[in-house]
Amino acid sequence: MIEKAIKLLKKGELIVYPTDTLYGLGADVFNENAIRKVYEVKKRPFTMPLSIAISSIDEIKEFAHMNEMAYKIAEKFMPGAITLILKKRRIVPDVLAKDKIGIRIPANEIALKIAKEIPITATSANLHGGREPYCIEIAKEELGNKVAMYIDDGVLPGKPSTIIDVSEGKIKIIREGAIKEEKIKEEIYGVSGQ
Repeated sequence: MIEKAIKLLKKGELIVYPTDTLYGLGADVFNENAIRKVYEVKKRPFTMPLSIAISSIDEIKEFAHMNEMAYKIAEKFMPGAITLILKKRRIVPDVLAKDKIGIRIPANEIALKIAKEIPITATSANLHGGREPYCIEIAKEELGNKVAMYIDDGVLPGKPSTIIDVSEGKIKIIREGAIKEEKIKEEIYGVSGQ
């Protein structure tokens, strides 16, 4: 199953895979045609950057410029339901993101095994503004036959990841999701939440 998914991704196909939050729509992050396909299939505006899923904290620095705060958050919450937004490196295609890139390390064994072999897009497996794909049936209803492979891992928690912009070295919550802002501040600053 995982080998098949990797082969399809390498051919420029799209897959739907499970994460620790929702089902994700995956494409090879270095294949610009595949990335365009993600936007088209989702009917997502090209002006909205896509996040990526990778398999380890060490890998983040290949795609983005890390800072002390980013490391602190990554060490506390990754793998997990958090997306870090950082200044991207040149290696990241502009079609994926212009200046900043969102990076996830999902706490899901299937997602991690795939991302270890091939970094993939991390966007929910639905139409833009569509239903949250917490089960494979919703993903299939939303995306239909435009995806080469669906990997069913049962019903997922269903709350999206929390998105934090740490590109300036400070915590800026863009979307509060599965991990609450207080929890993040408590872990990073101690109980007082400075």
